[in-house]
Amino acid sequence: SLSLCLFVSLSLCLFVSLTPKTTLMNKQELFEQIRLKRSFLCVGLDPDERKLPAHLADAEDPIFEFNRAIIDATAPYCVSFKPNLAFYESCGLKGWQSFIRTVEHIRANHPHHFIIADAKRGDIGNTSAMYARTFFEELDVDALTVAPYMGEDSVTPFLNYAGKWVVLLAATSNKGSLDFQMTEDAEGERLFEKVLRVSSAWGGDDRMMYVVGATRGRLFEDVRRLAPHHFLLVPGVGAQGGSLEEVCRYGMTDECGLLVNSSRGIIYASSGTDFAEAAAAAARQVQEQMAEILTARGL
Repeated sequence: SLSLCLFVSLSLCLFVSLTPKTTLMNKQELFEQIRLKRSFLCVGLDPDERKLPAHLADAEDPIFEFNRAIIDATAPYCVSFKPNLAFYESCGLKGWQSFIRTVEHIRANHPHHFIIADAKRGDIGNTSAMYARTFFEELDVDALTVAPYMGEDSVTPFLNYAGKWVVLLAATSNKGSLDFQMTEDAEGERLFEKVLRVSSAWGGDDRMMYVVGATRGRLFEDVRRLAPHHFLLVPGVGAQGGSLEEVCRYGMTDECGLLVNSSRGIIYASSGTDFAEAAAAAARQVQEQMAEILTARGL
């Protein structure tokens, strides 16, 4: 029957065995890649089917073909890739197939790049354990973005996987973040500060990163008082108007401590047949700025 065929196809898609990595990337290895590449750029793989170059429309898997070209073109200039699951899930079964093929391609061709699944999961413990199994066992990504709102037992299942990272939402770059993240309690502690203070006891700086938006400016000083050694995943540079120089001035550590993400500004640098070359040029421009900053900091 049609329903049985769909079930079998979905099962094969979701639980296909990816080639296991030979190593897991720890904090020191991530820093070494940053020093080697002279870059702390993370390229966000957010492929909107409606924005893909027209000449890819007839491809068997347009999203994957787009991603593959972007990945191969930008890999020399970045240390990380961050596929956002919303852009794949919105396409149903074929979107999941594109996501899996994307991870497989990075693993096979760029094995030293750090893969972050931007899925923002987090639920009661047994549900979080299933999310963790999906992303860390079946899909074999390095890190997963997680929402902290439900507290410790919703986060710790993700920390049960040796060598895998949790990227916890802290102070995001969207306008609505002011609704909750900046609110103060009776002692004057803001909610994002409580997230940083409390969650740092769940996993050390070798297991956990925090999301802090690039538009936050000097707020990075407050973040660093509570998380002085953690890596920060920083979205918002480029299309959202965040300043790379300001992020580094207030947020960089002696081990860099930053993965700065750019999505639209790189992957949509051109909508023509030269989209991959344009993405490479945009990534190289950011990498050159990062190299100057790293050199100035003696890193």
